[in-house]
Amino acid sequence: MEELKENRMGTEAIPPLLLKTTIPLMFSLLANNLYNMVDSIFISHVGEDALTALSMASPVQQLMAALGCGIAVGLNAAVSKALGEQNQEKVRRTTSAAIFLGICSWLIIILCGILFTRSYFFWQTDGNPVIAEYGISYLRICMIFSLGQMMQWVFDRLIIASGKSMLFLATLGTAAVVNLILDPILIFGYMGFAPMGTAGAAIATVIGQSCGAVLGVILNIRYNKEIPVSFTWKPDVHMLLNILRVGIPTSIMQGLVSFMGIAVNTILYGFSSTAVAVYGICARIQNLAGIPVHGIDNGLIPIIAYNYGARKRERVDESIRWAFIYALALTGIVIVFLEAFPAPILYLFDASETMLSMGTQAIRILAVSYLLSVFGLVIGTTFQALGNGSYSMYLTVARQVVLPIGFAFLLAKTGNLWMVWAAFLISEIIALPLAFFLFGRIRHTVLEQ
Repeated sequence: MEELKENRMGTEAIPPLLLKTTIPLMFSLLANNLYNMVDSIFISHVGEDALTALSMASPVQQLMAALGCGIAVGLNAAVSKALGEQNQEKVRRTTSAAIFLGICSWLIIILCGILFTRSYFFWQTDGNPVIAEYGISYLRICMIFSLGQMMQWVFDRLIIASGKSMLFLATLGTAAVVNLILDPILIFGYMGFAPMGTAGAAIATVIGQSCGAVLGVILNIRYNKEIPVSFTWKPDVHMLLNILRVGIPTSIMQGLVSFMGIAVNTILYGFSSTAVAVYGICARIQNLAGIPVHGIDNGLIPIIAYNYGARKRERVDESIRWAFIYALALTGIVIVFLEAFPAPILYLFDASETMLSMGTQAIRILAVSYLLSVFGLVIGTTFQALGNGSYSMYLTVARQVVLPIGFAFLLAKTGNLWMVWAAFLISEIIALPLAFFLFGRIRHTVLEQ
């Protein structure tokens, strides 16, 4: 076994380490989510039907991301733990297994894109051909050419695991800039291109993801020397299982969240297609509002996993405590902005009077649920970093799937749309006791042993 110099994850003071690790991640997530937001803004000027189609495509894209996210989270925990153990050969075999899993995920997505896209949209739109065709042309391209997305998940997590967050900023930033440049050109037909509408948005997205993935490979090989990159079609089975042990629960819970989006879209379509479009806008806003906590979560996983592998329990406790402090403070600032300025946000999406009325109400109710979600997100991330993906799955399924769908279905029967938005807030409140109960269990069974 080759001995490695101890990583700063195990030596630097936690408060500045967490900030140094997460601030670049936040900027990267901001860039990534801004281009998703800009996609929707541009498409809203094609028409409300096109925006509704993107809202219906979003849960399927979340399902795609669930495969990549599961591999990424499992890889992050496994590689960080191996680094903490100073076992470079284990690191090398883990990276090879992760690349293999990423390629397999892409092949699954291609098959699903070819077989199920058309039937999905005609079911969701109740046979509306305009919305369905907008959605099909967008989603099929995103699925068939998703290799860049899968590889970006893998190579970005290798960068995060070694604490080189500025390199991660470069890969996501590149993907975002390429997408932002191509979006108006391909959607509206500038610079000699024919206008392609939603298909243009999809092409811009996959080209951006592919550029980010290529840069990720280059940066890992040249600047991330402590994580050797290799690939074989016969990966180490033990390393595959190490990744999947944490990754499968993560993929399942993210996949279930996407099914929640499908279910909510179905409920909202019973009110109007505008309600579905509003939900899609709110989903984009939620992604932006969640940048502080998701950035902290991404930075927290390698810090906890490294120090857990290095048997530094006091640093694990301190990391969790500071994650709560930073996440609540930063998310709180974002929520104040959303409560104060919902209308200007909606005007970016060419909102009609009906959409403006619906959207203002939705943003203000859902903003409170975003703040409450900080507790569940940080605690769920702690479970993943400690290798207990099952607890994270239980918590996520409760607060993001079972409770929201159940309450949305029941409250929709009142005929009041605002009650459907309130279902998300009620779900977060009810899930809090479960989050802290599971957190207490893992402290007793893992951290105090």
